[in-house]
Amino acid sequence: MIYNLVSLIGIFILMLFAWALSTNRRVINWRVIFWGVVIQLLFALFIFVVPAGTRFFLFINDVVVKVISVAGEGAKFIFGRLALPPGTKNEFGEESLGWIFAFQALPTIIFFASLMGVLYYIGIMPWLVRLFSRVFTRLMRISGAESLCTSSNIFVGIEAMTTIRPYLLRMTRSELCTILTAGMATIASSVLAVYVMILQNEFPMIAGHLISASFLSAPAAVVMSKLLYPETEKPETLGVDVKPYYEKESSIIEASINGANAGLKLVGGIIALLVAFLGLVALVNLILNYVGLKVNALTGLHIDWSLEGLLGYVFYPFTLIMGVPPSDAFEIARIIGERAVVTEAKSYMDLAVLLANNTLHDPRSAFLATYALCGFAHIASLAIFVGGTAALVPERTTDLSAVGPRALLAATLACLMTACVAGVFFTNTSILLGGG
Repeated sequence: MIYNLVSLIGIFILMLFAWALSTNRRVINWRVIFWGVVIQLLFALFIFVVPAGTRFFLFINDVVVKVISVAGEGAKFIFGRLALPPGTKNEFGEESLGWIFAFQALPTIIFFASLMGVLYYIGIMPWLVRLFSRVFTRLMRISGAESLCTSSNIFVGIEAMTTIRPYLLRMTRSELCTILTAGMATIASSVLAVYVMILQNEFPMIAGHLISASFLSAPAAVVMSKLLYPETEKPETLGVDVKPYYEKESSIIEASINGANAGLKLVGGIIALLVAFLGLVALVNLILNYVGLKVNALTGLHIDWSLEGLLGYVFYPFTLIMGVPPSDAFEIARIIGERAVVTEAKSYMDLAVLLANNTLHDPRSAFLATYALCGFAHIASLAIFVGGTAALVPERTTDLSAVGPRALLAATLACLMTACVAGVFFTNTSILLGGG
């Protein structure tokens, strides 16, 4: 299919774009770039083409969906009918009041954060993190601290920074850029459940795709970070395996409680961000629409002057590069641009609306959007990751603030690159679409 070829070419166009904006185009470590791309392509090949990989994908998707189905039991006990998913009834025969984000989606974050705390306590998560860390360190020859933090970000969010806390003070600027990029180019498992709930009705296999997107985005983050901010110093842990640093709880109960408390804080942060940013965007749109109406009237143009519309124009060429058909390119560009200011949660909600209304002409468009949106690559996240890391190592606040904007750009390009890699292997007949 021609669009698969476009996606393949798009991988290299995005890397060329990053290289053109590099702080030093002469010292690029091409081993990092080569193996970063190879790891992504091999993983995508295994998932989308190899039968065993496809079966594994379907297994993971089913596991996540079943876990999510029990995750809401606590919310139903606390919130009653408000927590019932649309179209369902409780044991008293009371029907759901419809989709309510705050009572149906957000409580799952607390459950998954608690579950992750338990998985860390019993050693499953540390083992997985070190496994991926060794692959990144040995193949791409980046520092052990970078590898460990990048691997951790596949599963958790800002908490990943604590795993390399002893090394933060002495990390190079390029390393700092990489760990910030990895944090913003991936999503935490605790919020993944929210996006599954948002899209599952329209895209039944969404859980597996979000998990594979987070895996693909980790090496993509390293590639884009090292193109935009290449290493010019010698990292302390270069080529060395690093053990994760974390304070283990005294019991599995304490791990569960601490995880739940962390999840509650995350829910509060998400609510605050959505309330504040959606309100601010509405205010900006009010001003832009007022100005835009006058400009359109004077010039005869038909420009969408909303913030989402203007960002859609910016991301439109990148959407075409990803391999999205032109008939859907602007709609997808709008929600990708929207993610930059109002978080991926709102963008996934809008993608669900597009699917529910049959607005998109090609299933490929929603498929690629799912991968492109799978990351914390937005302004609010930049503040969270820079501020959170600076709290651990105040001495590096200036350096973190300096590399932060470049890390956000690298994370955005990494998410687009992930969509390109997935687009290379897309087929309309794939069972992994599941009716999407």
